[in-house]
Amino acid sequence: MMWGWDGGFGFGGVFMLFVMVLFWGLFIAGIVYLVKVLSSGGAAPSREPGGNKALDILKERYARGEIDTEEYTAKKRELEG
Repeated sequence: MMWGWDGGFGFGGVFMLFVMVLFWGLFIAGIVYLVKVLSSGGAAPSREPGGNKALDILKERYARGEIDTEEYTAKKRELEG
C-alpha cells in the first residue's frame, strides 16, 4: 500500500488536527469563563469596563449617612450626565 510522500498525514489529517485544537481551545476557554463567573458570585462579568463604580460608591456613602440628600442628588446628576 502506498501512503504518499507525507506518510498518510495529508490534508484530512491537518484538518482534523485544526478541528481538535479548536475544540480544546474552546473547551478550555469555556472552563475559564465558568470559573470566572462562579468566583464572582454568579454574576456575569460586566461588559462595561469598570461598570459604574462611582455611582455605587456614592450610593454607599449616602446609605451610611456620610453625605446628605442634597449632596447626593447633586453628585448623582453630575455622574449621570
